[in-house]
Amino acid sequence: MIQVDLVITGGTVISMDATRRIIDRGAMAISGDRIVEVAAADEIAARYTAPKTIDASGKVVIPGLIDVHAHAGHGLIKTMGMEQAGDWEDICNAAYTTGSNPEFWYAEAKLAALERLHFGVTTGVSLLGGGDTIMRTDDIAYGRAHCEGVTEIGTRSVVAVGPTRPPHPLTYGTWTEGHRSNRPISFEDQFAVSRALLREWHGTSRIRIALLSPVLRDEHEDKMSAEDYAQAIHQTQIVRGLSREAGVVFTQDGHWRGSVKRAHAMGILGPDALLSHAIDITLEEVRIIADTGTRIAHNPSAIASIMGRCPAVELIEAGAIVAIGSDATAPDRSGDMFRHMQQCMHYHRTHFRDPRVLPPGKALEMVTIDAATALGLDAEIGSLEAGKKADIVLVDMARPHLAPFHMPAFHLVYFANGNDVDTVIVDGEVLLAGGRPLRTDTRAVIDEANREAEALVARMGLQAVIGQPDGFFSHSRYPTH
Repeated sequence: MIQVDLVITGGTVISMDATRRIIDRGAMAISGDRIVEVAAADEIAARYTAPKTIDASGKVVIPGLIDVHAHAGHGLIKTMGMEQAGDWEDICNAAYTTGSNPEFWYAEAKLAALERLHFGVTTGVSLLGGGDTIMRTDDIAYGRAHCEGVTEIGTRSVVAVGPTRPPHPLTYGTWTEGHRSNRPISFEDQFAVSRALLREWHGTSRIRIALLSPVLRDEHEDKMSAEDYAQAIHQTQIVRGLSREAGVVFTQDGHWRGSVKRAHAMGILGPDALLSHAIDITLEEVRIIADTGTRIAHNPSAIASIMGRCPAVELIEAGAIVAIGSDATAPDRSGDMFRHMQQCMHYHRTHFRDPRVLPPGKALEMVTIDAATALGLDAEIGSLEAGKKADIVLVDMARPHLAPFHMPAFHLVYFANGNDVDTVIVDGEVLLAGGRPLRTDTRAVIDEANREAEALVARMGLQAVIGQPDGFFSHSRYPTH
């Protein structure tokens, strides 16, 4: 008998390995942070002994889910100003540049990571700010606070940092004892902070750093001065150069309106580039993405996917890697990747008016092995197989909406939600058991988040945008103001 640290046995294992093997009564042996073997339960029992065994009977065992696109900060903003007398993006901009302090970013990171943990999301991308050009990279304290918060919960995070779009300098605010002091921040300042976070945090405590630069679309060339537009191209190429030098993911948020062709002309695409949204892109741009091996973060539940359509099906058929992102826990969605799988299928089936489009198995690939591939981590995570990291999720199928226990792969994708997650393991460490986190106290995290959200509202005078708007009830749509 071979001694290992942990055996999980008796569940239906959906491996997502190269053969997409499903083992009805499966098991796996885990040693340290790695999977040693995945096989039938009786085979594992005959070969391995462990001080700890998890009985997965009545559960489906899957790889940890992966969210390839989200925003840090959104967890404490939520719907603030989205439907009230305000503008949600303007509130994000002000909050993330002049209204927030390191305590805000620390509390939000813990809350968002805990939400991911409860929903079985073991790895997630988080841009350090909102939109494609609201980055809190004026001082390392904010990124450091975010990384420390995620580390406390224990999930994996790919933290994307970088500069904002020209013109520079931009005004950022620092809060000390209830008073704000403003200072101008240059591209060079933000680039230095991003480099420092890369040096300090990449590969530390389940944290990886990615680099980002703002997207350049048709309207930017039309509306920016020639000098600012040239600077934007130059700065993008500087950031892209660092990502290649460091061997980290390069990401951009909000591709639309000719931006893929522009990115291709700048020479910034490739298998280590992850483009989010990619709505209303042309067939020529679909071909560019496939030919360059560029990865796509499709966010089917995002507002961007209401404004335009990401041709995810066409991209997949062209040979591109497309993964699903949540776009974060705001303004009108959650970090529940089961929800986003279901939304993704309905979104594209409605477009084609064809229920055969995007089978559930493909949707599951888009939050596991395809998502890992999009992040360049498919050798480590994304499937359950020997040698890979032990990032594992057990979903309790003994729920009325998931019964009866047959066709479990179908039922998992079509009917499960994040609250059905029972157990979450990252690096062989059990972080969630019986739906309860083992490293932290949920109530304490929520209380801290509430305090920091209330403090933000007070600092920024946002009381008017957290109330109930006119038209909330008894209207078919909100009135136009």
